[in-house]
Amino acid sequence: MRFSPLTQRLGGDGANAWRIHSEALRARAEGKDVIVMSVGDSEFDTPSGIVDACISALHSGDTHYTEVAGRHRLRSAIANNHQQKTGVQTTAENVIVSAGCQNALFIAAQIALSPGDEVIVFEPMYVTYEAVFQAPGATIVPVPCPAELGFRPDLAALRAAITAKTTAVVFANPVNPTGVVFPPEDLAVIAEVARQNDLWVIADEVYADLLFEGEHVSIASLEGMKERAITVSSLSKSHAMTGWRSGWAIAPEPFVQEMEKLALCSTYGLPGFIQEAAAFALENRIDKLDEMRSAFMDRRDLAMKALQNAPGLECWHAQAGMFLIVDVRKTGLSGEQFVERLYAETGVSVLNGAAFGPSTNGTVRMSFAVPEETLQEGCARIQAFTKRLQKETGGQK
Repeated sequence: MRFSPLTQRLGGDGANAWRIHSEALRARAEGKDVIVMSVGDSEFDTPSGIVDACISALHSGDTHYTEVAGRHRLRSAIANNHQQKTGVQTTAENVIVSAGCQNALFIAAQIALSPGDEVIVFEPMYVTYEAVFQAPGATIVPVPCPAELGFRPDLAALRAAITAKTTAVVFANPVNPTGVVFPPEDLAVIAEVARQNDLWVIADEVYADLLFEGEHVSIASLEGMKERAITVSSLSKSHAMTGWRSGWAIAPEPFVQEMEKLALCSTYGLPGFIQEAAAFALENRIDKLDEMRSAFMDRRDLAMKALQNAPGLECWHAQAGMFLIVDVRKTGLSGEQFVERLYAETGVSVLNGAAFGPSTNGTVRMSFAVPEETLQEGCARIQAFTKRLQKETGGQK
């Protein structure tokens, strides 16, 4: 049997990064003693008011087709939220609703990119970006955010990467996996490069509401960027709604109109009851969101403190999100070796940092989006594991 060339563009290291995670999920479902610290999905339940809004919509018979681009109420709520945060005038016509942030990224890539285009992506990058931005036939040009720059963009490398084929720049802010928040001065340079070279900028801001310190600035708010910025986000992380698949893209109205054509022949609109729940989430003050953000910050601090005495490990400070990047090179193992042995010997699953790009080679990504007791046990197992490694090497590492 023959398969489309698309199947090759959807593969790669990013798609293969989840093997240990998938094994851990299966083992946990079988009742085995494993600790899953390889995904950003917390144990927090969706706040009850949001759930009640969904149930009410279901009971009222809201089970029919909806507008492909999303209901006006939800699109307006997203627009208002964006305008309040950025100061950029935004209307419902600038918004399309999607099946999570991932779907918004995929549709935006299909509309912005063509075969033969080059798309600059800051790395480390989220593991699905490789497939998403290669799917239209574009070539990814990675620009590093190296550890020696604090995982901030190498702006000289950005300028050097521009060619006549460059069509777009892509990044997450805050960054998954590092938790770094791009400072305003870096964003200003990215915006300048985009304006000078007539580029689209696709900004994944799904972790913007899980900010612990620093300032989050949306690149869409900078001069001349409203016309070329595509901002994607969702309620998955901020509102503990990963399974609801409720996301969106905010873009110039002509871009949204093109995205709607693709949505018409793919999702054909999101369920109305989910849209009603999402609108409620954005229109109402929900105190539990502050509690969750505070809990994540406490867990970050707990994990960093717990791993201070783990031989050979160095944790990078996350300003936002749900993850720590942990440098494991002093253990004598590569990231892949560390992940494999850690799971085999302790039942703790983390992700190999190399899956996110060369800038995180020799690291692992560890989620702290787990209950505090689970996090403590997971860190204790990691610490014991590294002490065993130290004994194996005679304390030389």
